[in-house]
Amino acid sequence: MVRIRRISLHISWLLPLLMLCIVDVAAAAVSARVDRERVEQNESLSLELTVDSTADISPDLSVLDEDFVIGQTSRLSNTSIDYGQITRSMTWTITLMPKRAGQISIPPISIGNEQSNPVTIIVTKPSYEPPGEADVFITAEVDYDETFVQAQVLYTIKIFRAVATRQPALREPTFSGAEVLVEIAGDERSYEAILNGRAYNVVEREFAIFPQESGEIRISPSRFEARVLRDGRITGRKVFESESRTVVVKPIPAPPADFPNAAWLPATELDLSDDWSREPDELRAGEPISRNVTVSALGQLETQIPIIEPPTATGVNIYPDKPVLKRGLEDGGIRGIRTDQYAMIGVNAGVVMLPQLELPWWDVKAGEWRVARLPERSVNILPSADALPLVPVVAEPEVAAAQPEPIPAVTAQPNLWRRVAEILAVVWLLTLLAWSWSSRPRREDRAPPPVPIHRQQARHLKAARKAALANDARGVRRAMLEWAALQWPEDTPRSIGELAGRVSAPLSDELMRLSEVSYGKNGGLWDATATAKAMRSFAVTDTASQQSSGATLPPLMPGVH
Repeated sequence: MVRIRRISLHISWLLPLLMLCIVDVAAAAVSARVDRERVEQNESLSLELTVDSTADISPDLSVLDEDFVIGQTSRLSNTSIDYGQITRSMTWTITLMPKRAGQISIPPISIGNEQSNPVTIIVTKPSYEPPGEADVFITAEVDYDETFVQAQVLYTIKIFRAVATRQPALREPTFSGAEVLVEIAGDERSYEAILNGRAYNVVEREFAIFPQESGEIRISPSRFEARVLRDGRITGRKVFESESRTVVVKPIPAPPADFPNAAWLPATELDLSDDWSREPDELRAGEPISRNVTVSALGQLETQIPIIEPPTATGVNIYPDKPVLKRGLEDGGIRGIRTDQYAMIGVNAGVVMLPQLELPWWDVKAGEWRVARLPERSVNILPSADALPLVPVVAEPEVAAAQPEPIPAVTAQPNLWRRVAEILAVVWLLTLLAWSWSSRPRREDRAPPPVPIHRQQARHLKAARKAALANDARGVRRAMLEWAALQWPEDTPRSIGELAGRVSAPLSDELMRLSEVSYGKNGGLWDATATAKAMRSFAVTDTASQQSSGATLPPLMPGVH
């Protein structure tokens, strides 16, 4: 009997565990994503499948055979503990090479009883061919040869290597002509490509260029330097250059006729949306509610997106709050996101119509003005919960004439206090209305909109160049540190030497020389003209990655020695 009880006890423990495992596999959610949504036919991409389970079940990849050549597959399990809750997941990474050009849909992939979401990619014809039998070569391209002021231009550098290299280093180009602002448009990518039947390892870097004036942008060749490993021998240091590029920048076109005061906002895509802290269908007078209006612009900086003035409506007080600025990176470059927050308080009961919101913007792809709109919205305002209901007055029955009349002092006391209460209530209502009217935002009293950060930075850069041309080292230091304070408000560099480590060459070299002249023991030479020229175009670098590897690229074929 004892053994039977022990066996039944073990089964009672095992059954719930088995049921949990079955439920975990059945309810495991599967998600799919790719590292690049636009590739060339001879380039590889990575597909990641993530399942919220650690069950030993492999994905069924047979559905990919029709459109892809399946390469290396790897698996990684992950376990995380968040506030005592254990979460487990499994991720498969599959290398795919498209078999054809066009729009290809990666179908749902089954893992156990679940399926992943479909993913659509764009596959284009190959655009590069190796120059002869080159083992190493570098290319550079821009997505637009003509653009407008403050519109994004993507500059992409690709390094092709069919052999292993040692001590690789990439010298980014310089920009001359029209003044530009350069931002990093994404993480460095590495993938495989087949050109003329030969396999190449490709490293890709992408930059977003924002011209600040009309004219012509001249982009110098990008340079890749490395020692090549060939037939077991390492050659001397070789230099490979891309072609130079030129971009024509057009002036800002006239605003649309219906919006003569429209702010200039060029983008490739724009979305205008809003959300509320709660549904405004039934809002009581005096209760606040928040409305967030978000503008998401692909191909534009978040600091360039203009503020949307809140619509005025009778019966509602609107109070703007500080905007929230964010930035995202995707295949189309930089996506600027601005969210304007408004607090709204209903004053009078009734239905209030909020007018529609309109935002004109310039469609870079179509080359024309468009208007993003949010439709008008009705808000139903109910009476305040603190309002007292009206109590009907009931007439007292008549008293017989034989009864003595009441004493005047006793009957007059309730009427006196009721009069006092009514007077106090009127005074309170007048005070409330006066406060509400005084706190109502007036258009003429509003402070002018703040100057965008990128314009403030442009002013400091111009001041720094002017000081450099005047051979004013102190003025250069002051202006560049003021520019850096806007670029890194939470981690501002304290010296020119520290700032030199956060910008690209040749400006970093010139600032380091300036630091040595100012603070070095032995002094040095500082070329003010070269510094002014270097300030015309430079990129902001990632300090953490720069400290670890400088301007060099990691070896792309670590397995070859």
